[in-house]
Parts: sequence; C-alpha cells; structure tokens
Amino acid sequence: MTTHNAKTVGTPVNRVDGSAKVSGQARYAAEHMSDRTPLIGWVVSSDTAVGKITSLNTEQAEQADGVHAVITYKNAGTLKPFSKPADESRFTQSRAVLNEPHIRHFGAPVALVIADTLEQARYAASLVTFTIDGEIPDLLTEFDGATQKPASLDGGFEADASSGDKPQQSDIQASINETYTTPSQISAAMEPHATVADFKDGKLEVYCSVQIIATAVEALAITLEMDAADIVVQSPFVGGGFGSKLGLHYDATLACIGARYLERAVKVVLSRRQVFYNTPHRGHSIQKISLASGDDHALLSVQHKSAMPKAKGYEFAEATGAGARVTYKSQFIESTHRVKDVDLPLIDSTRSPGDAIGSLAFESAIDELAHEAGVDPLTFRIKNLPVVHPMKGTRFTTHNLGECLRQGAQNFKWQHKTQPTPGKQIGHGVASAMRMNVLVESSAEVELSATGEVTVRTDMTDIGTGTYTILTQIAADTLNTSVDNVTVKLGDSRYPASCGSGGSFGAASSGSAVKKACEALIANIKSSLPPALSQAEVQILDGQIKLVSIAQGDDDEVSSPVLLANFMSDSDFPISATGKVSEDDTSDDEQYSCGAHFAEVEVDEYTGEVRLLRQYGMFSAGQILNMKTAASQIKGGMVWGAGYALTEGIHHHRDTASFVNPDFGEYHVAVNRDIAEVSLDFLQEADYAASPVGAKGIGELGITGAGAAIANAIYDACKVRVRDFPITMDKIIAGKN
Repeated sequence: MTTHNAKTVGTPVNRVDGSAKVSGQARYAAEHMSDRTPLIGWVVSSDTAVGKITSLNTEQAEQADGVHAVITYKNAGTLKPFSKPADESRFTQSRAVLNEPHIRHFGAPVALVIADTLEQARYAASLVTFTIDGEIPDLLTEFDGATQKPASLDGGFEADASSGDKPQQSDIQASINETYTTPSQISAAMEPHATVADFKDGKLEVYCSVQIIATAVEALAITLEMDAADIVVQSPFVGGGFGSKLGLHYDATLACIGARYLERAVKVVLSRRQVFYNTPHRGHSIQKISLASGDDHALLSVQHKSAMPKAKGYEFAEATGAGARVTYKSQFIESTHRVKDVDLPLIDSTRSPGDAIGSLAFESAIDELAHEAGVDPLTFRIKNLPVVHPMKGTRFTTHNLGECLRQGAQNFKWQHKTQPTPGKQIGHGVASAMRMNVLVESSAEVELSATGEVTVRTDMTDIGTGTYTILTQIAADTLNTSVDNVTVKLGDSRYPASCGSGGSFGAASSGSAVKKACEALIANIKSSLPPALSQAEVQILDGQIKLVSIAQGDDDEVSSPVLLANFMSDSDFPISATGKVSEDDTSDDEQYSCGAHFAEVEVDEYTGEVRLLRQYGMFSAGQILNMKTAASQIKGGMVWGAGYALTEGIHHHRDTASFVNPDFGEYHVAVNRDIAEVSLDFLQEADYAASPVGAKGIGELGITGAGAAIANAIYDACKVRVRDFPITMDKIIAGKN
C-alpha cells in the first residue's frame, strides 16, 4: 500500500539554497561576470546639496591609465528626466542621473569614471574637478514646516482619516498630549547596491540587486528610452533589501549608461558612504499624539498627527498613523499626515514603512496614558482591543491580538514594576503590533519532466528571507513529492512576473501563484486520463509519476498506484502550467497580521546605560510556511527594533544638508553586544480569506512595536520617558534631573 508523502509546509525545512550560499556558488550582483569581463565604474560625488554645475573638467581623468570613459551630463546619452512620466509609479518612473547639470542633493553623482580596475577608476575620479553654484537647502526642522497633504500614503492609505465624535471634557479621566520624534534612518543591507550591465547589439542585460524585477525592467526602459523587450534584468540572490532595493537606483542607471556608451560590460558597486546618499533612506518624523480615556479605562480619543520630509520630485509619504487607526477601539479617532519637499537624497520605503516609526511613538503614548490612568499597560491594551475595524466597522478575516498579548505575557512572565529602587533597575515593557496584509498580483510556471523532476519559475526574488525554500515546500506538497525533487528558479525577467519581495506580501502572493500553477499542472495531467482516474491523486516518488485513487472514508483507503507512463509517452513531456493570483483571490474583509512584543531591560540610574536583557514576541500571521525562516525574519525585525529604540539615527548638517554619520563607524546598527536573548512563538491559524496558501505577511511584523516595548521597559525601570528616539544615555540622565 502506498502512503501519502509527508507535508513540509509549516515545518522548519533548512534553506534549499543554503549550501550554494556557504560554498560561494550563489552569485550576488557584484560577483556576476558577463561573457565580457566588466569594466569598473566609480562615482564622482557632489559636495553640495542643491545647485547647478557651472564648471566641469574631466581631461586629466580621461588621460589616466586604464580609463575608458568619463561620463557626465554632457555625454550620458538620451535619458528621460528624473521622475517622469508623472503618471508612472515611483518604481517605474525614470531614475535618470547625469542627465542635466542640476544637482538635487548632497552626494549625488557628478560623473562616472570607467576604467579597467577599481584602483584606476578611483584614482582617475580624484582628478575630476567641478564647481557647483549652490543654493540654500530646504529642510524640515519643525512640525509646522510640513504643510503639504500627500495625495496618498504608502500602502494605499488616505492621508487624513477620522471617525466618531470627540468626547466631552467631563467624560475624560486621564489624558496625554505629547510630541515624539524619530530620526532619519537607513536600511543598511549587508550587500551594498551593485549592478553589472552589458549592452550589445542594441540589447541590455542587467545583473543587479533589486527586490522587484518587473518594475525594474520598466524603469530602465523608461529611463533609457528603450524598448522593454530589449532589456533583461536578473537578480537571483539579494543580500538584504528592506525596501531600499524595491526599485533601481543610481548604481543601476550609471552602469547601464556606461555600458550603452562603451558597448561594453560595466560594473558599478556603491561604497557604504555612497549607499547613504545614492539610495533611499527613511525621513525623520515629528509625531504629535493626544490620547484620552474614561473612568472605566476605555479609550475615548486617539489623535495622531505626523510631519515628515519628502524628497523633491519623488512622491512617497509614510503612513506613520496606520497603527493609531486600527490597533485599539476608541470613541473618536483622528489621523493626519503632512509633508514638506526637501533637498535630501531619496526618501522611500524602509522596513515596515510607517508602522516601524509610527509604533515607536504610538505604543509609547498608549503606555503613557495607561500610567496616567493608573492601570497596568498590558491590562489597558487588552481592555481596548477592537472586535471590528475601529474606524470602518468592517470585520477582520482573523484577529488574534488579544491572544498574542495574553499568551505572550504568560510566556514572558510579565511583571509590571511600580516602585523604583536605587541602582540598576529592571523594567518590563509591552507593545502591540498590527500590520496590514495584502495579496499582490503574481504569476508562476511549473514544469514536470518525464522522470518526475519539478521546476518552478517566477521572477520573484529572495532577499535572504527564504523564498527559494518556501516555494520549494509549497510545490512539493501540492504535487506530493519531496523537496529534493523540486528546483526553484527566481530573479529573471524572462520568467513569469510576480509581486517581488517587499511589503510583507512576497511569500503569500508568490506562494499562492506557485500553488495554483501546481494545481493547474495536476489538472492538465488528469485531462488526459481515463474517467476512472479523474479523481486520482498525483504522487511523484523516486523518479516515477504515480496515480493513486483514494476512497473517501475514515480510513482513507488507498489503491495500488498506477504509473502515469501507462497513459503518456516521453514525447508528451515536459508538461507545464502557469498559475496567477491577484487581490480578487482574497476576502474584502480587513486583513492584518498581529503580534505582541515584550522586553526586559536593565537601566543604570547613575550612568543612564541601558542593557537589553530579553526580547520576546508572540505573533499571528496565518499559516506559517516555514517555522525556521519565519522565526529568523521575526527575530531580525526585533533586533532592528532594538536598534531603532537605542542606537540608530542619521544626523543632518542643516547648512549643507549632508549627513554627519554616513558610515557604520557612526551610524550605530545594533550589534551582538547590544542584543541579548531573543525568542518568539506563533499562534497559527491558517487564513484562506487572506491568501490561497493561508499565509499572511510576516516580514515587517517583527519590527513593528519592538522598539516601543523597549522604550516602555526603560520607563518601567527608571521612570524616565524619552520621546526623542533613539534613547541614549544622555537623554536618560537629563530625564532624571
């Protein structure tokens, strides 16, 4: 008797691409070598924030050893102006650079020197001289400076939203009205942005580090004014993106300009300092929050007002108030967003846009109100959980925030401290996490050989999150075969277009497309079978494709398997099928992933030093596709949340609009010494209203609320509330005095 193959979705399957990565066989963008060894491009950067190039001399650089060309706005070729056409999305608009003498921000490219070696290119770049007639840069320095209402917010939210009626003053028993600030931040992916471009016979082949392939092709076609059919983009392995690689940036545009100019392969790899200026960063925020509760500790009023910068000529605004609109029920909710156009490098998505920094402020404010009301912060949160969407009144597909808080507190051993004692103090903090879920249109192709090998193709990317593995698991389970029998091929624009990686939509969207492709493949097989086998189950084992009839009953009686080879010849193979999903495959109800963060800290009251002792989280994100990769993603987000709470921040020179700390020496990402125990659990409940595979977004859930839990633990320990992030020693000492 044949038995069913064991299912792998939900189990901690090791990464199928792991051996390729540790053995160096997985090629990242800068490691790609085209048929023609690429020349090396090095960027000459502006030393002025905004202005016009008035003189530019490249003669010495052009005569230097090994130099093939120096590209400037004078010889870069045909380019569509930056951010045009206006009706394109921000990921498909022109990414032009070196197309005009105007400089948009400090550190922007003035020229690209292309030479045989990196050393030659860097030296020749030092020989390029230029002057810029600079202007006084425009920056956002105060809340009232942001007066522009965005057309929309990232994630499709309206800029302003309100519901209900303001409470009567006589009904308010506790209230707070505070301002919170978060600094500019950067994704700081381990792999710097890099591109190898080759132009030959009018066609462009690009190997780059990008999260979404399909829009990258469109962006290059628009930027270079080429036919998209003449462009191939490949990105099979990405060493971290976190939003900074959703679209293409200067490295890609410059490499393509250089390749087109020389009709040679050209490689451009940004240095870490260049990454700070020539790729997106998160803008700083000023958030004004007013909260009020009644005598029964019920929230009566939630008001969240946000001010942030927006890079000139680039439409992007973060939904910092998203959490305030959905996390807790309240009689009155108001959320507004305003921006100001500024002369800074690109401001765009950084992991969990809006929610990461919005939760830092909002969940800290909720904690403050709980203290003002004299109630335990955990109890206060549970008291005010919504049954339906607090503003819309619509139902959720699933909503497990209450259980995450309750079970998480039990596992963490929550103990709220009320009376500090001198010396090093221990504190506990809690914060809620709500992150919207979306299913984005995606396609995939599955091919089956005569000997049972399964190949999956989609232009989906793997940014280190485990895409190769979860798609392998989904295909293996749907086709009743082993993961060893499935090969997943990603990151090539010649494959079916997917959603790409980002926004916590990648796994469920691309995974659902693969599942549908596998189901279509099975349907194709069954269409050629005798009617008696129309309900047979397809199983692939040991190089054989088998058909098994299963009698429905308590014991699931299984017939002896029949070989598919009895009905199809080798010439009928390979068999292939495509699958596609879109938002039509989901419910109209509200879709959210959720979680509860807990933190334990030690604070030295005399020095202000904070030591993170424990981080714990309980999360609900539908069906967990792979327990190991999901936990890794969440832990990474929690560590990042610790960085946002305690160490990270870009500091600006106001007069030059440059960054004081554009490197890892001064921009302090959290390192091992800053992090202690990180643990988590999942509440699994497959949500098929959210996606055909039952999964919901998980990647950005780990950072949402993590920093606020730490901030709240610090207050619990030493009774100092820091509202200007990150929380550094000097701010704690100032709060004690």
